[in-house]
Amino acid sequence: MDADPEAAVEGAGLDPFDLWRQRSGFVLAPLAFAAAWRASSGLAQPAHRLAAILAAVVVLWLTEAIPMAMTAFLGVAAAVVLGVAPPKEAFAPFADPLVFVFVGTFMIAQAIRHHRLDRRFATAILSAPGIGGRPARVLAAYAAGGSFLSMWISNTATTAMMFPIGLSILGSLEALGDRRAVPPAFATALLLSTSFAASVGGLGTPVGTPPNLIGLGFLRRETGFDLPFFSWMALGVPVVLVLLAWIVLDLARGASAAQGATFDLGPLLAAERASLGPWTAGQRNTMAAFAVTVFLWILPGAAALLLGRDAPAAQWLAEVFPESVVALLGAGLLFLLPVDLSRHEFTLSWDEAVGIDWWIVFLYGGGIALGTLAFQTGLAEALGVALTSKLGLTSGFGLLVAATSIATVLSETTSNTASANMVVPVVIALARSAGADPVIPALGATMGASLGFVMPVSTPCNAIVYASGRIPLRTMARHGILLDLAGIVAIVAVLSTIAPWLIARAG
Repeated sequence: MDADPEAAVEGAGLDPFDLWRQRSGFVLAPLAFAAAWRASSGLAQPAHRLAAILAAVVVLWLTEAIPMAMTAFLGVAAAVVLGVAPPKEAFAPFADPLVFVFVGTFMIAQAIRHHRLDRRFATAILSAPGIGGRPARVLAAYAAGGSFLSMWISNTATTAMMFPIGLSILGSLEALGDRRAVPPAFATALLLSTSFAASVGGLGTPVGTPPNLIGLGFLRRETGFDLPFFSWMALGVPVVLVLLAWIVLDLARGASAAQGATFDLGPLLAAERASLGPWTAGQRNTMAAFAVTVFLWILPGAAALLLGRDAPAAQWLAEVFPESVVALLGAGLLFLLPVDLSRHEFTLSWDEAVGIDWWIVFLYGGGIALGTLAFQTGLAEALGVALTSKLGLTSGFGLLVAATSIATVLSETTSNTASANMVVPVVIALARSAGADPVIPALGATMGASLGFVMPVSTPCNAIVYASGRIPLRTMARHGILLDLAGIVAIVAVLSTIAPWLIARAG
């Protein structure tokens, strides 16, 4: 899941282009509003007004002239002011159940970071038998560790945690003696894998990155289709494994100069384990809450897959343990499991809990609200009909390829959350206009929104590692383009082969 991309880019420094891009939003947004107002004059009044609002919102999201969460708020507020919908109806999606999946998941992730459980995970993976000191194995273990962590906590937080570990590995190896034993190409590959693996890992679970929940929210609200947690993993994990293998193979080729070397990670890992010390009560409690949450997330979907979705037990589990309720139950455990009862200390305090990424919660609510209004006013249907006639897409497979590709390209220029908010509702409307089932194309757009690896500003993860100064821009772009293409192929392949059977069985 992503943290605020603006903060990450600011940390890496804004170049003149980014500054120009942000300032241009204040000019382009009003122009887009006026152009859309004129172009949509033939639509019914609510759809006509909403088209102008959405045009301005999209420009503000693309340029990031103001914080994206505030853009979402202003877009919904403008819909009320211009009479598109009454306040109660316009703001209802801010209480969508999936909003509370964000809240509960972010609190669990906050506890994992606070108690340094993430560093324990990373150290354990790098210490696994068979890793040894071979560069390719170190790269694979390091990337796998980041990918696994990002399935459960923020992609950006994973990168921020793994990045110093990568720097420590490189620094320790270089301090052992001959700096030439660690070629610059290997250093570049290791740090670049930090960003790529974290972004890819978010595809593995519904809570791995915000676009997953955004896409599922649109599907549930607009089509009535609800994909269980386990079923998403059955689609997402194969994509993660394919792309993780691609990352390691591609980057290992780029670091081939280090293949004859061997690295001694023993001293570094021993020092890391010593600094972590024995397991604390907070770590044990966090691990317990995390395990319970994951188990309850997976259980209803697994039951539906094994027993069939119409089985009484599967239906009962789906009704009692939806993702939102499980996320809040898991977060609630953090406030119930004690660390020191004599001092009334529990695993997570409220002061620590409120430090979560609230901007994503607000952006999700605003995006869902605007998307819902687009369907209610008929704007989405009108846009779908127009696009169908121009693009000539009628088959489900063609829509899947187009949706995944468009979302991927758009994610290069704006945050993946904004990309999902913009593309998924359009894809649903486009599929309906073409007479195709919108579920699989919408899932393709949802997953494609989490790609985008070419530039430092494409994702906060890229910005963090680029700030190291060890990754040439040309290298990031070359490997990023190849990973984008591999991601589109992997997503299309998995969704066109596995998804139909899985959806029919457990959807």
